[in-house]
Amino acid sequence: MTRLPRTGLGVDVHAFDPDPAPGATLHLAGLEWPGEWPLAGHSDADVAAHAIIDAMLSAAGLGDIGSVFGTSDPRWAGAAGAVMLTETARLVAGAGFVLGNAVVQVIGNRPRLNRRRDEAQAVLSAAAGGPVMVSGTTTDGLGLTGRGEGLAAIATVLLLPTS
Repeated sequence: MTRLPRTGLGVDVHAFDPDPAPGATLHLAGLEWPGEWPLAGHSDADVAAHAIIDAMLSAAGLGDIGSVFGTSDPRWAGAAGAVMLTETARLVAGAGFVLGNAVVQVIGNRPRLNRRRDEAQAVLSAAAGGPVMVSGTTTDGLGLTGRGEGLAAIATVLLLPTS
């Protein structure tokens, strides 16, 4: 029986850390953003990487980010989103799939992604094992992202069967 490509959808949301450690910085789309307020989370709280992870895991039938990288597992405390994304690509390959492509949209007022889009796409693509496109939008002042309380991301992926 021929296996068909699969699509997945992932969403992630993190609040800005109200009490960040000295020197803490924002991690977003596989990059550090010096001078930007960090997000709170068990890992690095990279909403873009986390949304792609959720989309890949769901498309491969492997659960979700909480079941694979749960907060009860100390191995992932402070882990970089790109490292978790690389592990996700390994798990997805073990399930017989490879990333065809991913698209992730970051929702928030800051930082402006445009100036580092190419760099973010390169880092995320290398980690995911396939092409990743990054975009950004605001919510015109609405909701938690519009009020500047945090960031969100939505990702879609296409997984291709390897056999």
